[in-house]
Order: sequence, then structure tokens, then C-alpha cells
Amino acid sequence: MHLARFPRVKLCHAPTPLEFMPRLTKALSDEIGGNGPQLWIKRDDCTGLATGGNKNRKLEFLLGEALAQGATHIVTQGAVQSNHVRQTAAACAKLGLKCTALLEHRVVTNDSDYNDNGNVLLDRMMGLQIEYRPGGTDMNGELAGVGERLRAQGEVPYLIPGGGSNTVGALGYAHVALETMTQANEMDLRIDLFVHATGSAGTQAGLVVGFEALNSGIPVLGIGVRNPRDRQEAAVHALAEKTAKEKLGLPGIRREAVQANCDYVGAGYGIPTDGMIEAVTMFAQLEGLFLDPVYSGKGAAGLIDLVRKRTWTKDQNIVFLHTGGQVGLFAYRTALTPAA
Repeated sequence: MHLARFPRVKLCHAPTPLEFMPRLTKALSDEIGGNGPQLWIKRDDCTGLATGGNKNRKLEFLLGEALAQGATHIVTQGAVQSNHVRQTAAACAKLGLKCTALLEHRVVTNDSDYNDNGNVLLDRMMGLQIEYRPGGTDMNGELAGVGERLRAQGEVPYLIPGGGSNTVGALGYAHVALETMTQANEMDLRIDLFVHATGSAGTQAGLVVGFEALNSGIPVLGIGVRNPRDRQEAAVHALAEKTAKEKLGLPGIRREAVQANCDYVGAGYGIPTDGMIEAVTMFAQLEGLFLDPVYSGKGAAGLIDLVRKRTWTKDQNIVFLHTGGQVGLFAYRTALTPAA
């Protein structure tokens, strides 16, 4: 897996830490009679740029390709409180590229914190050109339309799909699989499962491709934040297959290598759940770690519930990927503030 063959611009502080979570491990294990697994965390909230996050991994390869193609204007899309959009805006600011983002009103709310604080506040501070679209819009179609408009104006646009989730972006998490394996080998840590929040599919697809290419024996479990299980697994597998074949020259990806549990989505994307609030609170109070309310918070809610259901044994090491996005906490102040 020779990733240096692809254009890349370094944006991340890497390798990010791989740390044990002793107090969360003990608290959950005590709940089930001392038989809980050993819980670890891969700190991709520490990638650096614009408060960090997993999208910086993808952007290293996406913007590497954009620069190689002579792009002058980056166009991307996401929900109003998109972590991906914030990180794309920051990377473009750092590289001196113009950037336009289409923000979809995927969560219907009049809450000023959601509409103007958190990621949106930082987007505006970085000078991002923002265009809004109503919920349910064909965002990829809109993305293409803006690209055509900019091309007619003499720009060289480079289009990045939501979440940076295409075969180029997935290379970022194939690289994380390699990075994690190197760390685990140096620490003499046997990883029995890698768990993370899965949404636009690029992070999970990249991890699956990377761990499979390395013959690591490490399964990946995505905790869904938006789609039902069948749709999520199909999307991840399709992208993993395409990445493996088109980018890495692999014959394909086993269908059984793609696993998603979508029982923790709740009422929908970006809508708080009791499990998410509990998970965010536990990580903060037991480990001093801030999760985000849309992705890692729901991913951790799934992790916690599965531990309580005795899914794993005390001799197993479970690694949870922190994908960042803490800025989004400020957009969910009302939901996260304890009642007086």
C-alpha cells in the first residue's frame, strides 16, 4: 500500500495519539460485573488544523489532487453544522485557495446557536463563501451546477463531495489504518475491533480498505448516524470496492468486511438522543474528552450500549476513533445544558 504515489498536501499533526481510557473502561466494566473490554481511543480530534478532525485526513489527498490539477476554487457541501466544511475552509485559507460551500438545512430548526454558532461561526471567520440550500436538495447536483458557474467565470473549480467521501478522500483513512497498525505494533497492543461513527462512508471505506490491504485481521464497526443499516453498508462497500480497485490495485473488498450498526441514529441526522448526551457527558467527566453531538457522540453511544450488552469480553481491546467536531457542541447548547 504505497500511498506516496498520490498527490498530497500535509495538513495534519500526525500520528495522532492512540490512548487507553482507564476511567471509562472501569466505569463501564463495573456496571457489568468487571467483565467489560479494554477501551482505547484514536485521537483524530488532534489533527490540528481548525481544531482538528477526521476530514483533514481526507483533505490531504483531495487538495493534493486539486493543486496538481491547477485548481483555483474549491467547492464542497454539507449540513449547516458541517465539520467537513469548516475543515475544508481552513485548508483553503492555509493554501490560499478560494472556497465556496453549499450548506443544506438538513436539520430544521430556528435555534440561533445551530444556525449561527459552532461551525458556522468559524466558517464565516475564515471568509468562506456560503450558499444555503433547503433540506432534501440534490446536493451533488447543486455542487456540479456551482462548478459550471465558476468555470464560466474563468475559475478552475475542484469539487469535493459531502464529507470528502470519494476514492481520493478514502485514501486518507487507508493511511490511518497503516498509522494505527504501526502504533499498535510499537505498543505491543492487539486491536480486536476498531469502532467509529459512520456517515458519508469515506472514513469507514478507507479504514476497511487499509486494514484489509494490510491483512491486519482488525475488523471495523461503523456506528451509523444517518442511514439505515442496509443503505449504509451498501454505500461503504461500494466506495471501499472502488477505492481498492481504482487506487490500490486490489482485487476487491469482502462484503463481510463492512459492518454497520445503525440502531443509535434516533429520530434522524443531527437530532440529539439521550444516548448521545450520556456518552458526551461520560467521556467529558471520566476522560476529559469532548465528543461532538452529531458523529462521535452517537458513535460513542453505540459503543457504550454494546459494552453494557456484554458484546465483548475483558480480554479484548476496542479502539474508538474520535473524529473531532467538538466545535459543534456550541450549536447544541440547549440540548447539552443540564436542567437547573
